[in-house]
Amino acid sequence: MAEGDNRSTNLLAAETASLEEQLQGWGEVMLMADKVLRWERAWFPPAIMGVVSLVFLTIYYLDPSVLSGVSCFVMFLCLADYLVPILAPRIFGSNKWTTEQQQRFHEICSNLVKTRRRTVGWWKCLFTLKEEKAKMYFMTMIISLAAVAWVGQQVHNLLLTYLIVTFLLLLPGLNQHGIILKYIGMAKREINKLLK
Repeated sequence: MAEGDNRSTNLLAAETASLEEQLQGWGEVMLMADKVLRWERAWFPPAIMGVVSLVFLTIYYLDPSVLSGVSCFVMFLCLADYLVPILAPRIFGSNKWTTEQQQRFHEICSNLVKTRRRTVGWWKCLFTLKEEKAKMYFMTMIISLAAVAWVGQQVHNLLLTYLIVTFLLLLPGLNQHGIILKYIGMAKREINKLLK
């Protein structure tokens, strides 16, 4: 068992090192984004909400077609991919890269690799459920997708996307400050009261 754990740890370290190498030009930007997403300052959550709201109000005002919206989004990603590695060292001064910053960058990359592994694990679990318990898989998928379709029918697409993006951007800070665990604990207590 220890050999399997050691192999998994080595594989995780190799994947993390590979990701660090790929994202080296984005290091300063990722560190700044990490600070913002983890709410290191009290004004970061309102700033996140303000920027997301401004972006979605602009999209609402311009009302682009799906093809135009996707095209502009991909064009923005391409520009960022080209310009960030060039401009980041000039803006942030990469000659001041400390061991603490390198350690935090390593942690961020490790967390990204772990998140990707969890996602792939859930995907594999879904297919395992399909193979082993086809009826349960079928019922779960039908009920889940019907619920998502109903919510999509009731709530405007742009509003729903705004709420999802806002929640995902606030999630690291909510997690960092223990807010999620607090409300999950409250929900568990209430469910236990109802079950008793």
